[in-house]
Amino acid sequence: MKKIVTAFSIIAALFLFVACGGSKPAEGEQKKDDMKTTVEKTDVKKSVAVVYSTGGKGDKSFNDAVFRGVEKAQKELGITFKEYEPKDPGAESKDALERFAETGEFDLIIGVGFTMKDSILAAANAYPDQKFAIIDENTNDTSNVASVMFKEYEGSFLVGALAAMMSKTGTVGFVGGLELPLIKRFQSGFEQGAKYINPDIKVLSVYIGGNSAFNDPASAKTKTETLIQQKADVVYHAAGGSGAGVFEGAKAKNVYAIGVDSNQDGLFPGTILTSMMKYVDVATFNLVKDTLEGKFPLQHQEFGVKEGYVGTTEFEFTRDKIGEENIKKLEQIKQDIKDGKIVVKPTL
Repeated sequence: MKKIVTAFSIIAALFLFVACGGSKPAEGEQKKDDMKTTVEKTDVKKSVAVVYSTGGKGDKSFNDAVFRGVEKAQKELGITFKEYEPKDPGAESKDALERFAETGEFDLIIGVGFTMKDSILAAANAYPDQKFAIIDENTNDTSNVASVMFKEYEGSFLVGALAAMMSKTGTVGFVGGLELPLIKRFQSGFEQGAKYINPDIKVLSVYIGGNSAFNDPASAKTKTETLIQQKADVVYHAAGGSGAGVFEGAKAKNVYAIGVDSNQDGLFPGTILTSMMKYVDVATFNLVKDTLEGKFPLQHQEFGVKEGYVGTTEFEFTRDKIGEENIKKLEQIKQDIKDGKIVVKPTL
């Protein structure tokens, strides 16, 4: 009798085990999904590649800001990275992007600068499973390319306003690298800001041009001297590594200059009033972080004064020259842009 009861107990237990297991298919699927997520996480390589804009690192401007962003990701997120500094934004950059993609080693490959657009699109098309990002250009929501741009015209409005406050001649100048839509956004904002303070101010603009527009300090210095001869006493540049020539020209003639993209104030303390900051380093770091966390941004992103991605420096070397009254006036203009009371146009 005991043997019969034991047999029935075993059968009952087996029945319950099978019944309970069969009654929770959702839980079984969840475990499967969890396993898939774990596999995806372990598949993260924590490796990034960067192809810089022409001029490369050491420009004290845009490229160096990207480098600071990946360096921060290395320290705080534990990534490794490889980089390439092309002389040509066309075929050479495209080849570099595709060589990186071909290895399959990288979570994200970053192309730096608007001149990289065609190369990024070609590489993204050739390697659709690879994630790419471009900084300072829009790729129209290409599925495997994240694009980040900045409202540099808003930051340029601020430094234009400051230039007008500081000008004694009623004439200020702008030196751009190439006369392209992106660089004209800097010019546009600068002119709007200057005329917000002084509607009668004269804003002179020149472009460097040529094959090395963003890495030609000698030509930039010559252009700056021409502006100064026409009475410009504050000169703003959007010319990458060529900006060093703007600063040299301004210092030699004892006028003010304004830097761009990174904090360039310390290069010529007292000569450089401020720099129009584009927090490219922050954007680069966030791109890497989001990609590693599985939040690769598919849509185009654009950041301005309101988001805290463009602005001025803290006037470390020029606060006394500018004066607290002008600084307070500039802060109010910044707040008015944030609140929508001042609307800056991307183009004139």
